[in-house]
Amino acid sequence: MSTMAEPILGASLEELRRTRTSVKWRVFGPEVLPVWVAEMDSRQCPAVVEALTSALQRGDTGYAWPSEYAEAVAGFAQRRWGWSPDPATMASIPDVMIGIEELLHRHVPRESAVVVSPPVYDSFYGFIASVGRRLVTAPLNDEFRLDFEALERAFTDAGPGSAYLLCNPQNPTGTVHTAEELAQLARLADQHSILVISDEIHAPLVQPGTTYSPYLSVPEASRGVALVSGSKAWNLAGIKAALAVPGPEARQRLTDLHEVVTHGANHLGVLAQTVAYSDESGWLDQLLEEIAARRAYTEALLAERLPQIRVIPANATYLAWLDCRELGVDDPAKVFRERGKVALTSGFAYDPDGGAGWARLNIATSEEILDEAVRRMAAAVP
Repeated sequence: MSTMAEPILGASLEELRRTRTSVKWRVFGPEVLPVWVAEMDSRQCPAVVEALTSALQRGDTGYAWPSEYAEAVAGFAQRRWGWSPDPATMASIPDVMIGIEELLHRHVPRESAVVVSPPVYDSFYGFIASVGRRLVTAPLNDEFRLDFEALERAFTDAGPGSAYLLCNPQNPTGTVHTAEELAQLARLADQHSILVISDEIHAPLVQPGTTYSPYLSVPEASRGVALVSGSKAWNLAGIKAALAVPGPEARQRLTDLHEVVTHGANHLGVLAQTVAYSDESGWLDQLLEEIAARRAYTEALLAERLPQIRVIPANATYLAWLDCRELGVDDPAKVFRERGKVALTSGFAYDPDGGAGWARLNIATSEEILDEAVRRMAAAVP
């Protein structure tokens, strides 16, 4: 455990209500306890605070220059995963989803499709709709792993020139795809001429003891593109900056991006994320330990107070995917919010066709708040 003086996820409900003004704390009224959006109730990494404070004091608030950011990500990938992406090939983008949107615009013809594997990050659906491409689904299997028979059918339906949006690790399930699964995915995509675009925003949040494989670290994935950002692991969603990383055979896909996209990153975001990926103080390791402890605490609370709910085992993210089907309601998140005044995210957001009876809970908060959240959830159940 890190020797930092205070917990990262220890802020009280009173403190958070007094100090937080982000969407998590404003979209619902003060009577609702928010444990929904993927935003942590964390104290910030001291190195990030120092970097941003110093930049503001110096007046260093101009346009972004992302080369050091790319080098920091490459260094982090080498230290954590033994993977050495070339920072010179990376492209700066405003955030992960804007990068994905632009790649779909440029490299997926209008008559082609985009494949996703639900339950999966809800914004995938919105951005596919925004670019006017057809949606095709290849649901995960019963163990929440990639289903290659479903992928084969989906890739055939989508047709050559289409894309597959991979969530690696998977949000909301916390699934960490293995190198063998990723290699099989890459081979299947190549057979069907499908571009794999891997959202790896939760990659730094893989639990110790679990092997994480970036998609492009798999030799078979040379034609793919990955997108990375520190916005989840270091709680920097409000200071956006991201990078697109090409496989060896996909570099042209990034050089084709228009400069209105590649010049769009926030300078303070680039500074903050460069420091975050470079930081070796132990802050991230402490956070991972606290998340593991919160996951165990949440599981124990639910087992005691709401045994009808099953928490899906996860090795990544700070999100808990809850099987609430025994409660007998289609949208348990709606019930919890209306009757219990606690906001989770509906399972339908991640799986419009199969999300009935599911909900997502954000566990990146204090034990006090998790205890109150589960108390309210239990009170909402007849």
